[in-house]
Amino acid sequence: MKAFDYYRAESPADVIGTDARPIAGGTNLLDLMKHQVETPDRLADVNHVGLDGIERDGDGLRVGALVRNSDLAADPSVREGWPLLSRAILAGASGQIRNRATTGGNLMQRTRCYYFYDLDTPCNKRAPGSGCSAIGGVNRIHAILGASGDCIATYPGDMAVAMSALDAVVEVEGPNGRREIAATDFHRLPGDAPQRDNDLQPGEMILSVRLPAPLGGKHIYRKVRDRRSYAFALVSVAAVVVMDAGRMSTVRLAFGGVAHKPWRVPAAEALLQGQAPSPDLFDRAADAVLDGATGQGHNDFKIPLLRRTLNAVLAEATEGSK
Repeated sequence: MKAFDYYRAESPADVIGTDARPIAGGTNLLDLMKHQVETPDRLADVNHVGLDGIERDGDGLRVGALVRNSDLAADPSVREGWPLLSRAILAGASGQIRNRATTGGNLMQRTRCYYFYDLDTPCNKRAPGSGCSAIGGVNRIHAILGASGDCIATYPGDMAVAMSALDAVVEVEGPNGRREIAATDFHRLPGDAPQRDNDLQPGEMILSVRLPAPLGGKHIYRKVRDRRSYAFALVSVAAVVVMDAGRMSTVRLAFGGVAHKPWRVPAAEALLQGQAPSPDLFDRAADAVLDGATGQGHNDFKIPLLRRTLNAVLAEATEGSK
């Protein structure tokens, strides 16, 4: 690990606008530093700057950036109004990691592409312009949607997938003041700049995440992975479905493990909304989600897997509806 300076921040102002990297739980950043994928010159310990509360915001909820994942998943308001978020968090990592990981840090986690961590292999995300070893390499966990010729890595998290489905908003502050970023826009597709994971600008810091009013209905988070715990998603589906008189009046869908960011397809949601559930309709929604999907060889299986998982989730969400 490269040597670095460390200081304890007392308020967000001690970090915003500086070149210091904020660190709270450090559950991903420290790993990256050990592998020398990340080599920051300065770390700012932000565990004592506040931002660790969960509070009502009108009909919605505001979650501080330093709320621990375990506390967020267990919060009674979240479990009642936004159970999709609770279920997604509990599907990720281990209990020990959830006790340390924070809301802001979870959003900032980076890909687990093998080549990204291997300094001896080319990786455009780690070293722009060097190439992408996953293209034509071992790419079982890689993207089938939204990839580019420069990067086929996937975003690994679960929490952000649920936040995308829930239309959450990320509140940040930087040298030019505060701004809001829709959760669906926070993470970026790779394009020709895969080294940029998200829309944060230099010197900006996440302050909180705002959840809009609860949608009601059934909330389902289904994560398909190689083992039952402590594994990243091969495919995950976050779904909120509200039924009214036998038809789907509200549908929200987001997908993990398949792209460089949580994947949201408004066209698939629009196709389902106002319709009575049926296997044929679910298949057409899957067609919309998979429009443009391309396997890389080892990960070709993700295409039919996503279809089957979405069909199963929609069937469960609409089961027993009249």
